[in-house]
Amino acid sequence: MEPEKERTGRTPKKGRKRRRVPNKLVGASEVMRDRWDLEKRQQPEAKKACLSTILLSDTREITHGQLCELLKYAVLGKSSVPKPSWCQLFHQNHLNNVVVFILQGMSQLHFYRFYLEFGLLRKAFRHKFCLPPPSSDFLADIIGLQKKQIIGDLPKGMEGSLPSSSSEVSINLQNDPIVKKYGSEKVSLTRCLLTKEEMKTYHFPLQGFPDCENFVPTKCCGSITNNSPLFGLDCEMCLTSKGRELTRISLVAEGGCCVMDELVKPDNKIVDYLTSFSGITKKILNPVTTKLKDVQRQLKALLPPNAVLVGHSLDLDLRALKMIHPYVIDTSLLYVREQGRRFKLKFLAKVILGKDIQCPDRFGHDATEDARTALELARYFLKYGPKKIAELNLEALASHQELEAAGLEPRNTEVVQQLNTSVLECLDSVGQKLLFLTREADATELSSSKNCQTIKCFSNK
Repeated sequence: MEPEKERTGRTPKKGRKRRRVPNKLVGASEVMRDRWDLEKRQQPEAKKACLSTILLSDTREITHGQLCELLKYAVLGKSSVPKPSWCQLFHQNHLNNVVVFILQGMSQLHFYRFYLEFGLLRKAFRHKFCLPPPSSDFLADIIGLQKKQIIGDLPKGMEGSLPSSSSEVSINLQNDPIVKKYGSEKVSLTRCLLTKEEMKTYHFPLQGFPDCENFVPTKCCGSITNNSPLFGLDCEMCLTSKGRELTRISLVAEGGCCVMDELVKPDNKIVDYLTSFSGITKKILNPVTTKLKDVQRQLKALLPPNAVLVGHSLDLDLRALKMIHPYVIDTSLLYVREQGRRFKLKFLAKVILGKDIQCPDRFGHDATEDARTALELARYFLKYGPKKIAELNLEALASHQELEAAGLEPRNTEVVQQLNTSVLECLDSVGQKLLFLTREADATELSSSKNCQTIKCFSNK
């Protein structure tokens, strides 16, 4: 054994023989093959476009306007239009094409009744959303031929933000969506409350609904008058293994006094603190012992029987709290916008109240500030009425701000168009056309558009 020890520097263990590996001559072709395999492994995987709706439940209804936002961004990218407000589309520039299928006469009822028959629809599409009932020409609403609304007078202090020619254009206030819903006269508090049907439409938690079986009612069942107390509510959430869960709740009474501000530790494992939105971090939440049931009990004790909760997209806050409350004012719905779209709280705070919130230099959102802002917006609406708000022409201001955010400068010689222009108009602005495949019998006004290349089919096959 000595010669082998000298040769290897090690003494083999007793009872085990060394396996002799014969010398192998590696050819040039094998060396090249190994090199190719190594290079292939080192090459980054090709990026694929993917849609993320992590902050939006897959069972939630989206509006026609939100669908239009996604289509425009998918086709043109962030250099031409803003990102959609309700979802994220990663690697948009890796999309080869965008295809829209519209099955005329088919509803969600048909889809689930004949679920097994729609193999392609079941397997090809990962995300499924509900849409509100379509108009008489759904395709025209989504793709093109939408009527444009011109810009009217601007509130003081903001005239310089739009081209001078727009100040000469007047707007018919009767066509403003706020005036259409509430009229031009001042409204009462009870008129601003969401009806039960509206709460159902906008997915507020309601007693007796299958997805609200474990929700806790606030037990507020007193009669509502114009003197009922308003409370601003805002919640922050994180993402856990079971979905979105509450991490902070703020309740503000009239006068701006904060009566409740609690951090809450979720029951399930946190996978994303959503810090950029909530401002909540692991370090902040680690010492917290308050649980959801604790804040539910506390909130029930604080609210009087005739309390009205006010918030911005309040359905999400109540679902995070897993609570049911019958009297609500949602400022994202109070300040009505066209085509089901909603104004952001930050925008309304700046234009209506003249205050800056959710500033980029701050660490996430301040739930107390957001709750107080929603409360002030509701009070402003009640004090000044729909006509005063319609005169501000919020749609024009929001569209202009979104254009600036996208890096697009409106031309001084033209009236600034709304950002909710159609997909067809967006394509035309960059010199592209839409390929429209339709049955001869279903040809619409869209098929004759100069911005659309139409192929008509004479068969159903």
